[in-house]
Amino acid sequence: MQQDTIFLEGLKALDITLTEKQIAQFHQYYEMLVEKNKVMNLTAITEWEEVVHKHFLDSLAIVKTMDMTKPLRVLDLGTGAGFPGIPLKIAFPELEIVLLDSLNKRIVFLQEVIDALGLENITAMHGRAEEFAKKKEFREQFDLCVSRAVANLSSLTEYCIPYVKKGGVFVSYKSQTAKEETDAAGKAIHVLGGKLEGIIEFTLPGTDLTRCFVTIKKVLETPKKYPRSAGKPTKEPL
Repeated sequence: MQQDTIFLEGLKALDITLTEKQIAQFHQYYEMLVEKNKVMNLTAITEWEEVVHKHFLDSLAIVKTMDMTKPLRVLDLGTGAGFPGIPLKIAFPELEIVLLDSLNKRIVFLQEVIDALGLENITAMHGRAEEFAKKKEFREQFDLCVSRAVANLSSLTEYCIPYVKKGGVFVSYKSQTAKEETDAAGKAIHVLGGKLEGIIEFTLPGTDLTRCFVTIKKVLETPKKYPRSAGKPTKEPL
């Protein structure tokens, strides 16, 4: 299909090869997203080309900082309409993924997508980041935590780092240069048991949009008092 050219060129730029079945799954996901978006606010972006660039390729671009071909246990925190978790699961089926979001309507939609696409070893869960991080089956149980949530890095670090096991990483997707934000998050990263591994800036394939990945390695256990109670990490960043 001609409309796939943009997607395939973007995938090539990321050195990702997909089967026809995987491409078809992306199309089906797109169609379900656009259809559901008519009755529920999932995304402001609905044109195929824009969704490909700003959602699909953006989600998959983590390959620039992580080897996603390993059998990792991944948490997508604040997944929203399923980004980056669903694209990562389609492209790298060996990943075990948990999608977590505080809005149940989104989780219901994501479960419909999981079922329709026949995805396995992926779970959509409704809950607050602060509460799930206190549960022993989630705390420090993930090789990788990812988030495209719009929040400052200090807050995101407090939400995400408690889920990462020692030796694992938290990767924050940022839509612009993150140097200042990362500097401001230095204390939070240290207190929560993390260590800044690096910041990778790049241009999204096929666009002139600047994107950024902040990679934080978990080097020490997170003190039990973190994350603080509901809303605190956002209102009063460390």
